[in-house]
Amino acid sequence: MNDWLKHWEDRYSKEGYAFGDEPNEYFKGQIEKLKPGKILLPAEGEGRNAVYAATLGWKVYAFDISAQGKKKALQLAESRGVTIDYQVGELPSLAYEENQFDAIALIYAHFPTAIKSQYHRALDKLLRKGGVVIFEAFSKKHLEYKLKNPQVGGPSDLAQLFSTEEIQSDFKGYEVLQLEEKVVDLKEGPFHSGQGSVIRFLGKK
Repeated sequence: MNDWLKHWEDRYSKEGYAFGDEPNEYFKGQIEKLKPGKILLPAEGEGRNAVYAATLGWKVYAFDISAQGKKKALQLAESRGVTIDYQVGELPSLAYEENQFDAIALIYAHFPTAIKSQYHRALDKLLRKGGVVIFEAFSKKHLEYKLKNPQVGGPSDLAQLFSTEEIQSDFKGYEVLQLEEKVVDLKEGPFHSGQGSVIRFLGKK
């Protein structure tokens, strides 16, 4: 975990926003359709999606392992005139409650292989019945895109990438409103730039 933490602390300590300061396109399109409530954004980094949700009237909770990420996120929130509840730590140590949230957004939340499914199942318990998961992350096919263009970003470990079958397994019993693998053109700061293969999932508990 120490290498994982160092990677993100180093990246977020640099000037500017690694993935830009505007929300992810898929997240933006989905969150705008929902009635504001309480939302949780795991692995939220520098806060672009959390801050956008707050501007729409959501009560926003976010977490990440990176203190540098939190610092940048709070700066962004202040610049946009909103507040967010941002904690630093790993999910098991954070005091969220069962059924606390109306939505959970997992946007490029590539957790280490050993815990990623465990995290998804833990997050499921925090989402109320009828709540929504908004998910976008790189698919197993993404490695071929990263080999051609490292600037598109994403993990190099195949096991950290996603398949539609894995999402179905981790979020069993959900009403699947959307689940697809898609090639997208990312323009999200210097570390998400170019074509990549993603999984998009919208599920209702």
